[in-house]
Amino acid sequence: MVREMTHGKPLPLILGFCIPMLIGNLFQQLYSMVDAIIVGRFLDVDSLAAVGSTGSVSFLIIGFTTGITGGSCILPAQSFGAGEYGKMRRQIANAVYLCIITTAVITTAAVGFCYPILELMQTPADVIDLAYSYIVVIFGGICVTMAYNLMAGILRAMGDSRTPLIFLIIASLINIGLDLFFIVVCNMGVGGAGWATVISQAISGLLCFFHIRRHYDILEYEKGEFKFSGETLFSLAKLGVPMGLQFSITAIGSILLQSAVNTLGKTVMAAVTAAGKMQSIMVTPMETLGITMATYSGQNLGARSYRRISDGMKKAFAIGILYSVFSAVLIWFVSRYLCLLFVDSAETEVIEGAVYFIRINACFYPVLAVLFITRNMLQGVGYSLLPMTAGACELAARAVVSLVFVRYYGFNAACFATPIAWVAADILLVTVYAVKIKEIKRNLSGEG
Repeated sequence: MVREMTHGKPLPLILGFCIPMLIGNLFQQLYSMVDAIIVGRFLDVDSLAAVGSTGSVSFLIIGFTTGITGGSCILPAQSFGAGEYGKMRRQIANAVYLCIITTAVITTAAVGFCYPILELMQTPADVIDLAYSYIVVIFGGICVTMAYNLMAGILRAMGDSRTPLIFLIIASLINIGLDLFFIVVCNMGVGGAGWATVISQAISGLLCFFHIRRHYDILEYEKGEFKFSGETLFSLAKLGVPMGLQFSITAIGSILLQSAVNTLGKTVMAAVTAAGKMQSIMVTPMETLGITMATYSGQNLGARSYRRISDGMKKAFAIGILYSVFSAVLIWFVSRYLCLLFVDSAETEVIEGAVYFIRINACFYPVLAVLFITRNMLQGVGYSLLPMTAGACELAARAVVSLVFVRYYGFNAACFATPIAWVAADILLVTVYAVKIKEIKRNLSGEG
């Protein structure tokens, strides 16, 4: 279903686009969360620590590919908003070429350097082989992750957030079944969890592809529209690469934090893993709202409607702040019970550490909501380098805490590393937003 976000009241449009995508993203989080639950309950704490120790390095690589695909869909969203469908198809074709090139390079590098990276992260000797057996499978499946993200991004650029939701639900249910089959029945250990994730993502990507071919006449290519264009590819890369680097820069900070956490022992590693999985669910609505604003802003920039961009941002900030406060209060009361999904009640040290970690982070959720919304809006209107700079601020803040303060203050410092990084990024993003929104208004004055 094609949805134009250039007409009608912004709030219903934003919510109508955001809610299906939110449900889909929550199911996507099940890929990693179910891995952790089944690994923690059916294997042992060492295996849970192993899966958790790969989270930041996985985000480094997978996050870059997500940024590439997300950035590649900004220009098609703008062309769709402007009604230039031929141009949109040419941009999508070259986005495919860009993703193929990126996938080949990243997969080769990620698989080849996977073990040395885990060693640099000071992954404990009795955990590193388990961690490698999981993450090398994930990296080997980058191609299917890239394919799904690109096709889902294309659908969202045209306002369709419902279709990716349906296919993610199907894939998530398959992932649960495969997790249990590979780990419990086949005794494949943590590597089985990796295979379950890759196979499930491949299925969701194939479903998206066949749906696009069957239902979207607007994407029926005419002669010459699928032609490789260096100029178009470069324009897409100017948006996609900075977005990818933004994710990777943030991930480097997470790797530094994970490296610091790894020095504190397996109990702390397992606690941070459990807290991280819970947090990924809680912050998904804020992240999804941000992605929504990238599409919304991109389409309305293409339609040259400044007032709709400004009005939409006000609505998004209100929604984001309200949800962030609600989620912070909720996690404060339910985190202890959620920990039991990952570990046995006898693992009291792991549970106490996870609860403490996520409660500290939850106090800063309103800061994170502003970060997601502002960063994605700037990306949607084409300012891709500025969010990357904000990512550098996150990296610097997280690095200082991880490399200096964790050494002296241990787990307490690790709990504050991520919130401090959010604050550092917001200082820059909010300042830039205030300047750039005025610039957009001048450029589009009198339009819309």
